[in-house]
Amino acid sequence: MEVPTDKRVSMFELFYDLVFAYMIAQATDLIHHLHHGVLSPITLLIFVFVIIVFINSWMVQSVFTNRYGRSSWIDIGFTFIDMMIVLYMSNSFAATLNTDLHPFFIAAGLLSLTLLLQYGIVLFRTQEQIDRRIAADFVGILLIRTVTLLSAGYLPLRTGLPLAIIGILISWTAPAFTGRQTKQHPIIFSHLLERLTLLTIITFGETIVSIATFFTRDALSWTSVLIFIIVASLFFIYIVQFDHLIASSRSGETGNLLIYLHYPIIFGLSLVTVSLHFIADAEANLNFAVTALYAGIGLLLFGVWSAKRYNQHRFRIHNHMGIWFVVTTVIGYVGCLWRNSFQDVVLMTTIVTVAACAYTVYYRFKAQNNQK
Repeated sequence: MEVPTDKRVSMFELFYDLVFAYMIAQATDLIHHLHHGVLSPITLLIFVFVIIVFINSWMVQSVFTNRYGRSSWIDIGFTFIDMMIVLYMSNSFAATLNTDLHPFFIAAGLLSLTLLLQYGIVLFRTQEQIDRRIAADFVGILLIRTVTLLSAGYLPLRTGLPLAIIGILISWTAPAFTGRQTKQHPIIFSHLLERLTLLTIITFGETIVSIATFFTRDALSWTSVLIFIIVASLFFIYIVQFDHLIASSRSGETGNLLIYLHYPIIFGLSLVTVSLHFIADAEANLNFAVTALYAGIGLLLFGVWSAKRYNQHRFRIHNHMGIWFVVTTVIGYVGCLWRNSFQDVVLMTTIVTVAACAYTVYYRFKAQNNQK
């Protein structure tokens, strides 16, 4: 099957992504609130569950648009319906299981149903055998997710919650096992890469909005500048990898790894967003805040490092980026636990992120010059 190597991200896709800016803000707000100086395990689990539901829905929709989207009136109609469902979902969860989660489950089930219908239309219309098999696989995956989530929306929470979790986990992991079919109709790599980088930039936007509180007349200090440098360094690391080192014109890809490695990036960035406030909060357990901050940085760097498989050939040789990331992060984490004051944590974390960023930039120019 002949697959185009390039596809423009449409304005409707960009419009669709806007609701996820609000979703990320709402989901990140779940872990903004500490209990006795730390995050409760229940809050963290709900955050992980909500993020997986939203991002998995976004990923399935993006892969569908990548392969079969034509900006038809049907596609546009589904886009607008999905946007309204996501907006409602973003306001239907809270950081406690005492809150009624049934509306969230029902809305998530309806979102799964719209995705199922889109694949069902492809299954009904297409004459290509491989597209019929791909569509059938995703119809099956989304049917399980739709049934489990809608059922969870009407069952008692003690029964519905485990059922919803099972459905989400199946729909989250099952696409990784469809490679045999999807390789025969691969994704347009550059299109998926652009969509994922835009989603990540939206997440960075939430981080920028969050740290803006350090730049008020009363709060502005040298630590404000260092906090911005931390975020800017992480952004620079991401951009160097996904805009300079990566081979964006790859062909024959399923996109599964590219999708899954963005989960730790988005999770990590959300942790960094809230942890930068935890370390400044006098009521927070500083050791916990430092651990959350470095867990977030570690997850983001792990996701970036995992993308090296997609690098241009000249950027795969003698790439010790992973070792450098681990060494600098561990040293920074231990140092912050040892000198546990807000100013010291900010200073050492700035050194760590700038060092990681400097190596990424250094490697990019060194590898490029060696090829000349």
